[in-house]
Amino acid sequence: MVTLGEGNTPLIWDDVAGRKVAFKLEYLNPTGSFKDRGSSLLVSFLKAREITSAVEDSSGNAGASFAAYAARGGIQARVFLPDSASGPKQIQIETYGAEIVRIVGPRSNATKAALKAIAQGRVYASHAYLPFNLPGYATVAYELVEQIGSMPGTVIAPVGQGGLLLGLIRGFQAIRQAGQIDRIPSFVGVQARACAPLWALHVYGLDGLRFISEEPTLAEGVRVRHPVRGDSLMKAVEASEGLFVVVDESEILPARDQLARRGFYVEPTSALVWSALNKILDQAREPIIAILTGSGFKYSNSSSS
Repeated sequence: MVTLGEGNTPLIWDDVAGRKVAFKLEYLNPTGSFKDRGSSLLVSFLKAREITSAVEDSSGNAGASFAAYAARGGIQARVFLPDSASGPKQIQIETYGAEIVRIVGPRSNATKAALKAIAQGRVYASHAYLPFNLPGYATVAYELVEQIGSMPGTVIAPVGQGGLLLGLIRGFQAIRQAGQIDRIPSFVGVQARACAPLWALHVYGLDGLRFISEEPTLAEGVRVRHPVRGDSLMKAVEASEGLFVVVDESEILPARDQLARRGFYVEPTSALVWSALNKILDQAREPIIAILTGSGFKYSNSSSS
Protein backbone atom coordinates (compact mmCIF):
# COMPACT_ATOMS: atom_id res chain seq x y z
CA MET A 1 0.00 0.00 0.00
CA VAL A 2 1.09 3.54 -0.82
CA THR A 3 -0.12 5.73 2.02
CA LEU A 4 0.47 9.12 3.59
CA GLY A 5 -1.78 8.55 6.60
CA GLU A 6 -5.03 9.58 4.94
CA GLY A 7 -8.38 9.21 6.69
CA ASN A 8 -9.53 9.37 10.31
CA THR A 9 -10.41 13.04 9.88
CA PRO A 10 -12.15 14.96 12.69
CA LEU A 11 -15.91 15.28 13.02
CA ILE A 12 -16.83 18.58 14.68
CA TRP A 13 -20.33 19.31 16.00
CA ASP A 14 -21.91 22.75 15.83
CA ASP A 15 -25.27 24.44 16.27
CA VAL A 16 -26.72 25.88 13.05
CA ALA A 17 -29.99 27.76 13.49
CA GLY A 18 -30.97 25.47 16.33
CA ARG A 19 -30.08 22.24 14.50
CA LYS A 20 -27.15 20.00 15.37
CA VAL A 21 -24.76 19.69 12.44
CA ALA A 22 -21.45 17.82 12.28
CA PHE A 23 -18.71 18.93 9.91
CA LYS A 24 -16.43 16.20 8.54
CA LEU A 25 -13.05 17.87 8.04
CA GLU A 26 -11.83 16.11 4.92
CA TYR A 27 -9.62 19.10 4.14
CA LEU A 28 -7.28 17.84 6.89
CA ASN A 29 -6.14 14.90 4.77
CA PRO A 30 -2.40 14.92 3.86
CA THR A 31 -2.64 16.99 0.65
CA GLY A 32 -5.56 19.08 1.86
CA SER A 33 -8.52 17.28 0.29
CA PHE A 34 -10.67 14.14 0.41
CA LYS A 35 -9.03 12.95 -2.82
CA ASP A 36 -6.24 11.34 -0.78
CA ARG A 37 -8.49 8.46 0.26
CA GLY A 38 -8.84 7.46 -3.38
CA SER A 39 -5.30 8.29 -4.45
CA SER A 40 -3.90 5.82 -1.94
CA LEU A 41 -5.78 2.95 -3.56
CA LEU A 42 -5.26 4.16 -7.11
CA VAL A 43 -1.49 4.57 -6.80
CA SER A 44 -1.20 1.31 -4.86
CA PHE A 45 -2.86 -0.42 -7.82
CA LEU A 46 -0.47 1.23 -10.29
CA LYS A 47 2.54 0.27 -8.20
CA ALA A 48 1.34 -3.33 -7.93
CA ARG A 49 1.21 -3.42 -11.75
CA GLU A 50 4.76 -2.01 -11.90
CA ILE A 51 3.64 1.19 -13.61
CA THR A 52 6.44 3.79 -13.56
CA SER A 53 4.67 6.80 -15.11
CA ALA A 54 1.06 7.88 -15.56
CA VAL A 55 -1.09 10.87 -16.46
CA GLU A 56 -4.11 12.44 -14.80
CA ASP A 57 -6.40 15.39 -15.57
CA SER A 58 -7.82 17.53 -12.81
CA SER A 59 -9.18 20.91 -11.76
CA GLY A 60 -6.56 20.88 -9.01
CA ASN A 61 -7.18 18.75 -5.94
CA ALA A 62 -7.13 15.36 -7.66
CA GLY A 63 -3.97 16.37 -9.49
CA ALA A 64 -2.25 17.47 -6.29
CA SER A 65 -3.28 14.30 -4.51
CA PHE A 66 -2.18 12.06 -7.36
CA ALA A 67 1.15 13.91 -7.62
CA ALA A 68 1.84 13.39 -3.90
CA TYR A 69 0.98 9.70 -3.83
CA ALA A 70 2.79 9.08 -7.12
CA ALA A 71 5.88 10.68 -5.61
CA ARG A 72 5.51 8.46 -2.57
CA GLY A 73 5.13 5.39 -4.77
CA GLY A 74 8.01 6.20 -7.10
CA ILE A 75 5.78 6.92 -10.11
CA GLN A 76 6.41 9.86 -12.43
CA ALA A 77 3.20 11.91 -12.74
CA ARG A 78 2.01 14.20 -15.51
CA VAL A 79 -1.10 16.28 -14.73
CA PHE A 80 -3.25 18.00 -17.36
CA LEU A 81 -4.66 21.08 -15.67
CA PRO A 82 -6.91 23.93 -16.87
CA ASP A 83 -4.97 27.19 -16.82
CA SER A 84 -7.69 28.66 -14.56
CA ALA A 85 -6.76 26.27 -11.72
CA SER A 86 -5.82 28.14 -8.57
CA GLY A 87 -2.18 29.04 -8.18
CA PRO A 88 -1.59 27.25 -4.87
CA LYS A 89 -2.75 23.95 -6.40
CA GLN A 90 -0.44 24.38 -9.36
CA ILE A 91 2.50 25.09 -7.05
CA GLN A 92 1.61 22.08 -4.91
CA ILE A 93 1.56 19.74 -7.91
CA GLU A 94 4.90 20.96 -9.22
CA THR A 95 6.53 20.80 -5.79
CA TYR A 96 5.75 17.08 -5.58
CA GLY A 97 7.82 16.67 -8.75
CA ALA A 98 4.97 16.14 -11.20
CA GLU A 99 4.91 17.65 -14.66
CA ILE A 100 2.04 20.07 -15.28
CA VAL A 101 0.55 20.48 -18.74
CA ARG A 102 -1.55 23.67 -18.62
CA ILE A 103 -4.56 23.59 -20.91
CA VAL A 104 -6.40 26.68 -22.12
CA GLY A 105 -10.16 26.76 -21.69
CA PRO A 106 -12.66 24.89 -19.49
CA ARG A 107 -12.03 21.87 -17.32
CA SER A 108 -13.27 19.50 -20.03
CA ASN A 109 -10.38 20.51 -22.29
CA ALA A 110 -7.95 19.03 -19.79
CA THR A 111 -9.71 15.68 -20.06
CA LYS A 112 -9.59 15.84 -23.85
CA ALA A 113 -5.84 16.52 -23.72
CA ALA A 114 -5.31 13.61 -21.34
CA LEU A 115 -7.24 11.27 -23.63
CA LYS A 116 -4.99 12.26 -26.53
CA ALA A 117 -1.99 11.27 -24.41
CA ILE A 118 -3.67 7.95 -23.63
CA ALA A 119 -4.16 7.30 -27.34
CA GLN A 120 -0.40 7.66 -27.68
CA GLY A 121 0.19 4.93 -25.12
CA ARG A 122 0.35 6.70 -21.76
CA VAL A 123 -1.20 5.09 -18.67
CA TYR A 124 -4.32 6.97 -17.52
CA ALA A 125 -4.53 7.24 -13.74
CA SER A 126 -7.99 8.79 -13.82
CA HIS A 127 -9.73 9.48 -10.52
CA ALA A 128 -12.99 9.78 -12.48
CA TYR A 129 -12.97 6.82 -14.88
CA LEU A 130 -11.14 4.20 -12.82
CA PRO A 131 -13.03 2.49 -9.96
CA PHE A 132 -10.35 2.60 -7.27
CA ASN A 133 -11.25 5.93 -5.71
CA LEU A 134 -14.79 4.84 -4.82
CA PRO A 135 -13.85 2.32 -2.08
CA GLY A 136 -11.45 4.93 -0.73
CA TYR A 137 -14.28 7.44 -0.42
CA ALA A 138 -16.50 4.74 1.12
CA THR A 139 -14.25 4.83 4.19
CA VAL A 140 -15.78 8.22 5.05
CA ALA A 141 -19.09 6.41 5.63
CA TYR A 142 -17.42 3.85 7.90
CA GLU A 143 -15.78 6.60 9.94
CA LEU A 144 -19.02 8.55 10.29
CA VAL A 145 -20.83 5.56 11.78
CA GLU A 146 -17.92 4.99 14.17
CA GLN A 147 -17.69 8.64 15.19
CA ILE A 148 -21.42 9.24 15.62
CA GLY A 149 -22.19 5.84 17.09
CA SER A 150 -25.22 5.57 14.82
CA MET A 151 -26.23 6.32 11.25
CA PRO A 152 -26.45 9.92 9.91
CA GLY A 153 -29.83 11.19 8.82
CA THR A 154 -28.57 13.49 6.07
CA VAL A 155 -25.19 13.80 4.35
CA ILE A 156 -24.32 16.88 2.27
CA ALA A 157 -21.35 17.07 -0.13
CA PRO A 158 -20.21 18.99 -3.22
CA VAL A 159 -20.62 17.15 -6.52
CA GLY A 160 -18.43 17.43 -9.61
CA GLN A 161 -17.73 14.03 -11.17
CA GLY A 162 -19.81 12.54 -8.37
CA GLY A 163 -17.22 10.13 -7.00
CA LEU A 164 -17.23 11.33 -3.39
CA LEU A 165 -20.98 11.17 -2.87
CA LEU A 166 -21.30 7.90 -4.78
CA GLY A 167 -18.48 6.40 -2.72
CA LEU A 168 -20.21 7.53 0.46
CA ILE A 169 -23.46 5.95 -0.66
CA ARG A 170 -21.74 2.66 -1.47
CA GLY A 171 -20.05 2.76 1.92
CA PHE A 172 -23.37 3.07 3.72
CA GLN A 173 -24.86 0.36 1.50
CA ALA A 174 -22.02 -1.95 2.54
CA ILE A 175 -22.69 -1.23 6.21
CA ARG A 176 -26.37 -2.01 5.70
CA GLN A 177 -25.56 -5.24 3.87
CA ALA A 178 -23.39 -6.20 6.84
CA GLY A 179 -26.43 -5.82 9.09
CA GLN A 180 -25.05 -2.88 11.07
CA ILE A 181 -27.77 -0.41 10.02
CA ASP A 182 -31.29 -0.87 8.69
CA ARG A 183 -31.39 2.07 6.27
CA ILE A 184 -29.04 4.58 4.66
CA PRO A 185 -29.08 8.38 5.04
CA SER A 186 -30.60 10.87 2.63
CA PHE A 187 -27.93 12.46 0.44
CA VAL A 188 -27.72 16.03 -0.80
CA GLY A 189 -25.42 16.82 -3.72
CA VAL A 190 -24.43 20.46 -4.18
CA GLN A 191 -23.40 22.16 -7.42
CA ALA A 192 -22.55 25.70 -8.50
CA ARG A 193 -25.15 27.27 -10.79
CA ALA A 194 -22.39 28.07 -13.30
CA CYS A 195 -22.13 24.34 -14.02
CA ALA A 196 -24.93 22.27 -12.49
CA PRO A 197 -25.93 19.39 -14.78
CA LEU A 198 -27.14 17.01 -12.07
CA TRP A 199 -29.23 19.69 -10.36
CA ALA A 200 -30.79 20.63 -13.72
CA LEU A 201 -31.58 17.00 -14.51
CA HIS A 202 -33.00 16.43 -11.02
CA VAL A 203 -35.25 19.52 -11.10
CA TYR A 204 -36.22 19.85 -14.77
CA GLY A 205 -35.60 16.41 -16.26
CA LEU A 206 -33.86 15.97 -19.60
CA ASP A 207 -35.05 19.40 -20.78
CA GLY A 208 -32.90 21.00 -18.09
CA LEU A 209 -29.68 19.77 -19.70
CA ARG A 210 -30.27 22.04 -22.70
CA PHE A 211 -29.49 25.06 -20.55
CA ILE A 212 -26.38 23.73 -18.83
CA SER A 213 -23.02 25.28 -19.67
CA GLU A 214 -19.50 25.11 -18.25
CA GLU A 215 -19.11 28.68 -17.05
CA PRO A 216 -16.23 29.84 -14.82
CA THR A 217 -16.91 29.48 -11.11
CA LEU A 218 -15.07 30.02 -7.84
CA ALA A 219 -16.07 26.44 -7.02
CA GLU A 220 -13.62 25.05 -9.57
CA GLY A 221 -13.73 21.58 -8.05
CA VAL A 222 -17.30 21.00 -9.29
CA ARG A 223 -16.95 22.54 -12.74
CA VAL A 224 -17.84 19.33 -14.56
CA ARG A 225 -20.40 19.48 -17.35
CA HIS A 226 -20.55 15.73 -18.07
CA PRO A 227 -20.01 13.84 -14.79
CA VAL A 228 -18.58 10.40 -15.44
CA ARG A 229 -20.69 8.82 -12.69
CA GLY A 230 -23.67 11.13 -13.08
CA ASP A 231 -26.26 8.49 -13.98
CA SER A 232 -25.30 6.18 -11.12
CA LEU A 233 -25.21 9.05 -8.64
CA MET A 234 -28.55 10.46 -9.78
CA LYS A 235 -30.27 7.11 -9.23
CA ALA A 236 -28.61 6.56 -5.86
CA VAL A 237 -29.42 10.03 -4.50
CA GLU A 238 -33.05 9.89 -5.58
CA ALA A 239 -33.39 6.37 -4.15
CA SER A 240 -32.23 7.75 -0.79
CA GLU A 241 -35.01 10.38 -0.91
CA GLY A 242 -32.25 12.93 -1.35
CA LEU A 243 -31.89 15.85 -3.73
CA PHE A 244 -29.51 18.14 -5.57
CA VAL A 245 -29.12 21.80 -4.60
CA VAL A 246 -27.68 24.66 -6.63
CA VAL A 247 -25.70 27.62 -5.24
CA ASP A 248 -25.40 31.02 -6.93
CA GLU A 249 -21.94 32.45 -7.53
CA SER A 250 -22.66 35.42 -5.26
CA GLU A 251 -23.23 33.06 -2.32
CA ILE A 252 -19.92 31.21 -2.48
CA LEU A 253 -17.39 33.58 -0.89
CA PRO A 254 -19.80 34.74 1.85
CA ALA A 255 -20.38 31.07 2.67
CA ARG A 256 -16.62 30.49 2.77
CA ASP A 257 -16.25 33.40 5.18
CA GLN A 258 -19.11 32.21 7.40
CA LEU A 259 -17.47 28.81 7.73
CA ALA A 260 -14.19 30.52 8.60
CA ARG A 261 -15.95 32.42 11.40
CA ARG A 262 -16.72 29.00 12.87
CA GLY A 263 -13.09 27.94 12.57
CA PHE A 264 -13.30 25.99 9.29
CA TYR A 265 -10.87 27.32 6.67
CA VAL A 266 -11.94 25.83 3.35
CA GLU A 267 -11.74 26.62 -0.35
CA PRO A 268 -14.81 27.91 -2.25
CA THR A 269 -15.85 24.47 -3.51
CA SER A 270 -16.25 23.27 0.08
CA ALA A 271 -18.24 26.37 0.95
CA LEU A 272 -21.06 25.17 -1.29
CA VAL A 273 -22.20 22.88 1.49
CA TRP A 274 -22.78 25.82 3.86
CA SER A 275 -25.12 27.52 1.41
CA ALA A 276 -26.88 24.25 0.70
CA LEU A 277 -27.18 23.48 4.40
CA ASN A 278 -29.08 26.70 5.00
CA LYS A 279 -31.41 25.94 2.10
CA ILE A 280 -32.40 22.45 3.28
CA LEU A 281 -31.91 22.73 7.06
CA ASP A 282 -35.60 22.69 7.96
CA GLN A 283 -36.30 19.47 6.02
CA ALA A 284 -33.08 17.57 6.75
CA ARG A 285 -33.17 14.49 8.96
CA GLU A 286 -30.76 14.47 11.90
CA PRO A 287 -27.94 13.83 12.51
CA ILE A 288 -26.89 16.18 9.68
CA ILE A 289 -23.37 15.77 8.27
CA ALA A 290 -21.65 18.34 6.04
CA ILE A 291 -18.51 17.19 4.22
CA LEU A 292 -15.83 19.92 3.96
CA THR A 293 -13.71 18.70 1.08
CA GLY A 294 -10.77 21.05 0.43
CA SER A 295 -8.45 23.34 2.38
CA GLY A 296 -8.59 27.11 2.16
CA PHE A 297 -4.83 27.12 1.69
CA LYS A 298 -5.46 25.87 -1.85
CA TYR A 299 -7.22 29.08 -2.90
CA SER A 300 -6.16 32.68 -3.41
CA ASN A 301 -8.20 35.59 -4.77
CA SER A 302 -5.40 36.51 -7.15
CA SER A 303 -5.21 33.08 -8.77
CA SER A 304 -8.84 32.10 -9.37
CA SER A 305 -11.59 33.44 -11.54
